[in-house]
Amino acid sequence: MQGKATFKAASIQFNPKLNRRNANIKRLKEYVTAAAQDGAKLIVTPEMATTGYHYLDRSAIAPYVDTIPGLTTAQFEGIAREYQTHIVIGMAEVDAETGLYYNSAALVGPDGYIGKYRKIHQWVVENYWSCWGDIGSPVFETEIGNIAMIICQDATYLESARLAAVNGADILCFPTNSSGASISMLQHWAEMNGLYVVSANRTNQEEAFQMVGASAIWSPYGEKLAEAPFCSDANGDTPVRIEGEIQPSCYDNEAKARMLERRMDAYKELMLFLGPWDYVKNTVSRTIKAAAIQYEPQIGNKEANLHTIQHLIEDEVPEDVNLIVLPELSVIGPVPTTKKQDIDPYAETDDGATIQEMKRLAKAKEAHIVFGFAEKEAPHYYNTAILISPAGEVISKHRKIHLNDDDDKWASPGDTIAVTPVNGFGRIGVMIGYDATFPEVAAVLAVKRADMICIPASWSGEYGVELSMNQHIFPKPYPKGTVSTWDAVAKGAQAYTIVANFVGSPHRFKGRSAIYNLDQNYTNDETVIASCDAEEVLVNTFQTMKTDWWLDQEKLILTRRTSYYTPLVTMVPPFL
Repeated sequence: MQGKATFKAASIQFNPKLNRRNANIKRLKEYVTAAAQDGAKLIVTPEMATTGYHYLDRSAIAPYVDTIPGLTTAQFEGIAREYQTHIVIGMAEVDAETGLYYNSAALVGPDGYIGKYRKIHQWVVENYWSCWGDIGSPVFETEIGNIAMIICQDATYLESARLAAVNGADILCFPTNSSGASISMLQHWAEMNGLYVVSANRTNQEEAFQMVGASAIWSPYGEKLAEAPFCSDANGDTPVRIEGEIQPSCYDNEAKARMLERRMDAYKELMLFLGPWDYVKNTVSRTIKAAAIQYEPQIGNKEANLHTIQHLIEDEVPEDVNLIVLPELSVIGPVPTTKKQDIDPYAETDDGATIQEMKRLAKAKEAHIVFGFAEKEAPHYYNTAILISPAGEVISKHRKIHLNDDDDKWASPGDTIAVTPVNGFGRIGVMIGYDATFPEVAAVLAVKRADMICIPASWSGEYGVELSMNQHIFPKPYPKGTVSTWDAVAKGAQAYTIVANFVGSPHRFKGRSAIYNLDQNYTNDETVIASCDAEEVLVNTFQTMKTDWWLDQEKLILTRRTSYYTPLVTMVPPFL
């Protein structure tokens, strides 16, 4: 949206009182009006801002629901008209025709009511009175940009923000009542989807449930533009307003451009609903000790790189490690090419000499190894990763699906996202580097019940940002160097994620090989990150099959709303 002026967005961190709709609306209007008077052209309020959140059943909330549009939206329309602004109101909705209730958000603007969103992915409490949203993820064209809304628990599902982006959103408004989990994903979704994200949370306690504040505004590049204080005090009740500048010139960005590269035919299994009767899923928790190996490659020098790998595996990897992940194109690195034939001297079939040596190392170490190479299968070449068993057998192969500029010069894209069951070990999924920037890949791996996801990478910082949300959200802060892209894979798929990357020049590889936990609230397991510049064997031990927390892969699978995900596998974004 070139030529449009920069404008101010505001988030109102507001604490409604349960069962006090009229009083809540009166107070909320005061804060919204103040923001509008100060020039905000977009104002976002929390989830259920007019009623409070905890209701035991339909009868409890019945006196406080309203239609959309209705009396509530009409009161905010006056403010929007007077100050030429846009307002998002979190509220409990009753459908006038059916009498059904929804946890909704309404959007009003200078010309009155614009549209609404009904929460698709619900948390436990609202299930007692609210129907799950039934209108998908609409995007509303306005004079300040295309606006979408999602609510609280929606952010746990990588599909939610992606749907908004694919449907053409520039700004994602996020009303929430969060204790921390949902707001912890907003930076990821902003950067991955190229969206401004404006979130509004609460800071008080309701029915022993503590909302933690930390409302925030994120840029499409994952930059934190504003953040309200974190609050763990049950008495926290002071409204806070934060503001950030939105630049319409940033609506066109690299993440949006990547959407043109989506491989929708490869994502079709994202639409499957494999639950509750899924007979292929793993049901046994396993202890995995994994190693991610990072080193500086000598570009194109197989012998030197293979020697480095041999040394690191034989001398530096502990004897009880049972999974080893190496970087993308492990023994050649990103070789400069101008045409397909340039890769031929470096390419091998999947029974080539280098692969034979990797099989030997796997047997000697009695470990699974994920290894990347340039695969030759005439007339094609592929950027490939293979999984080798401790018996020295190739048991799966992943061909990189999304090719970056270097790959495009020589490689053909793969077309399959696979998960490999390994008896007595677990279910292993693989993606390669740039694949991780497309959240649809992680979604398919989750559907296929990957316990672990291995990512050989060749990353120089061209995507992803270091996480910068308020670390007080978590009992154990993220380690320094945590990268949004990799963390989004682990959380979005609820699968432990092992990333192996290079370090060093001339490509300025960023290192930060890592083993990502499923949720930083798990205090028994932890995310570990390697350095950005040193050769390293990073080791971590974890237990698969978490079932003792608020979210695990099983709960994720059983609560996905596949009927609304169709645009992810069928639609080219309208802005393209």
